[in-house]
Amino acid sequence: MKLSTLSMTVFCALTSSVARAFAPTVRRSSTVGVSTTRFMSSSSSDKASSPPMPHEEDKMPYYALGVNLAQQVGGQGNLKTLLDDDELEIALEGFCDTLRGTSTTDARTVLQAYGQSLNQILQQRSADINDRIKKEGQDFIDNFLDCNEEATKTESGLVYYEMKAGEGEQPTLQSTVEVHYHGTLTDGTVFDSSVDRGQTISFPLGGVIRGWQEGLQLMKEGGKATLLCPADLAYGDAGSGEVIPPGATLKFEVELFKVTNA
Repeated sequence: MKLSTLSMTVFCALTSSVARAFAPTVRRSSTVGVSTTRFMSSSSSDKASSPPMPHEEDKMPYYALGVNLAQQVGGQGNLKTLLDDDELEIALEGFCDTLRGTSTTDARTVLQAYGQSLNQILQQRSADINDRIKKEGQDFIDNFLDCNEEATKTESGLVYYEMKAGEGEQPTLQSTVEVHYHGTLTDGTVFDSSVDRGQTISFPLGGVIRGWQEGLQLMKEGGKATLLCPADLAYGDAGSGEVIPPGATLKFEVELFKVTNA
């Protein structure tokens, strides 16, 4: 019996997670669509304002291990959206029983008997959620076009709405651009924002999501525009991390400051 990719993530992430539990986290430079700045580490002021830890200092490393496992297994498998509270409790029971060696049934027997059912449940629920999110995104795009007559929809599905016309250089895929941007989901949730951080960002235009590649080539230096990127032009059916769900339509307000051509 072969488990699906999602099921393998749920059941097999433990091994790699333990190995990485206390390894330092590597943060890549911020580029939209490759590794966005929402993954940047918190500042010391953020840590100072954090709530108190749930355990004493000498016990927190073990709590950190649990946090790491939850992020690896729960985050990658999207379990928060795929399971209800009762189902999650049963999953945690199986996890703890197996980890402690107190289970009354053989782990391999359980997986052989119920692994296929798990595959079907997770795949069907993932597909249902994906379809719902894509429909919500399309409804959002349709409403935006109805409310903004000057907005245009390209052949790819990108919606481009010019907020301020630029007069300078127009970028190509080979250009490096300096921008400010504010990215939200269709419900208004902010998932990344250089504006909120108060610092512009520069990156090669050819290395970001397709919606940005197309949209910024329509802009000129000094311009500002809204880009609506359906999933096919953003993070697709995979989503990104815990903030951008699979199938999500993304809204960006982008201001183009500088274009540099090699």
